Amino acid sequence: MELLIPDTISRVIHIGTVIILAGGSFFMWRVLLPSAAELPDAEHEKLREAVVGRWKKFVHAGIALILISGFYNYARLAKGHDGDGLYHALVGTKMLLAFGVFFLGSALVGKSKAFEPLRQNRGRTLGILVALLAVIVAISGFVKVRGKPVSPMTPPAETASPDGN
Repeated sequence: MELLIPDTISRVIHIGTVIILAGGSFFMWRVLLPSAAELPDAEHEKLREAVVGRWKKFVHAGIALILISGFYNYARLAKGHDGDGLYHALVGTKMLLAFGVFFLGSALVGKSKAFEPLRQNRGRTLGILVALLAVIVAISGFVKVRGKPVSPMTPPAETASPDGN
């Protein structure tokens, strides 16, 4: 009970940051990119530079916050799932997918020539990123509502016999 406040703060930071980054990515994919495509090339490029210049700060800070809070949350929650292979497999999958999201997000706001093809096709890259985010959210939701399985070593709860004994 003594860790209730840090646990709550970590969870709020984690989920709040994911909401901001996921929402921003979806907005760019389905609203900003199609709208900006209607602008003349010079204006489109100017807008792109302004958006990327601001968005990269959110991406980089968000990745750091998600990593810190995510590892903290995992360290706190994994203790209650000893021997729960499905939990660890799902959370491990979620982490690997998150690293893919971090890579794509960083590539989109970065300047490396190696990742220019990802930036040249921003719509496709953002679509993949948003799809990965949707899978991560689905895994997170399932893991949260699934609860902890009953251990086979736990004796069944005593029940009263039909005669009241």
